[in-house]
Amino acid sequence: MRRNPQAGRRRFGALSLDVFTEDDLVDIHEATLEVLAETGVFVEDREARALFRGAGCEVDEERRIVRVPPYVVEAAVRSAPSTLVLAARDPANDFVMGPGRVGFTNFGEGIKIVDVETGEVREPTKKDVGESARVVDALPEVDVYERAIGAHEVPQEVVQLHNAEAAFTNTSKHIFMGPGNGELLRRIVDMGAAVAGGMAAFLRRPLISFITCPVSPLKLVQDTCEIIMGAARTGTAVNVLSMAMAGGSSPVTLAGTLVTHNAEVLAGVTLSQLTKEGAPVIYGSSTTAMDLRLAAASVGSPECALINAGVACLARFYLLPSWVAGA
Repeated sequence: MRRNPQAGRRRFGALSLDVFTEDDLVDIHEATLEVLAETGVFVEDREARALFRGAGCEVDEERRIVRVPPYVVEAAVRSAPSTLVLAARDPANDFVMGPGRVGFTNFGEGIKIVDVETGEVREPTKKDVGESARVVDALPEVDVYERAIGAHEVPQEVVQLHNAEAAFTNTSKHIFMGPGNGELLRRIVDMGAAVAGGMAAFLRRPLISFITCPVSPLKLVQDTCEIIMGAARTGTAVNVLSMAMAGGSSPVTLAGTLVTHNAEVLAGVTLSQLTKEGAPVIYGSSTTAMDLRLAAASVGSPECALINAGVACLARFYLLPSWVAGA
């Protein structure tokens, strides 16, 4: 089992970057609760809206807007686990996500690769997906495998099944990937059960976790709802990962973007806990600033680092494991 060094603890050998005081975090939290209660969140899935309504939320069925009272959000945050054990095919590669622990993963998802033999820039194939998983498997500094690329030559309606097969068969580490939708998530869980030696074994040690992205600003679209609810029901962790762009789909200021970001992620956390109390969930972020010249996400920029340092502070504030983008 991998227990990486801890960051943010008051001792030597660790690094902490606190961009907010405790009072700043309370201000962001209270502003977030106001956004969720007054503005609300667009929730596309009918079943998800029913879960929110059953918890006491105000639901506008015509506009598909859900307004979430503060007590519902705060109860959901309290019920989500603070520590996750990400099981791997090789138990020596099990990774603990917990307070202050820092780990690393590869980035995803590349849409082009450079062929290692010809130097050609081309679209990746299923074979490339498997080879990327093998590379990550061989790197001791990388703790879990996130789908690095996707298979472009297979039917795209089921591409995530091909990506999952390539990952399962080529890495002994825990896997993260976006499953596409709820139905594909269930099929990938079945694949994981086959690898683990049966569903009971998989439920004890889920070998895969899922990623889903709200649509900024403030939208839980159909596939996002399906994935959050499906993960909760199958006992797999879900990484609710906002990808807002400051100056584009969220306010240009750090605090303003983090309020929007926080509202999106906490809406997803709340849906997870309303589906199954205690379901494993991760506070995720690939939020960054928009490059105003190109209208593109400036990933790896100083703004990205600052935003995601703030995200890590918020996750610690909520006692939730976090996953943030870096360079």
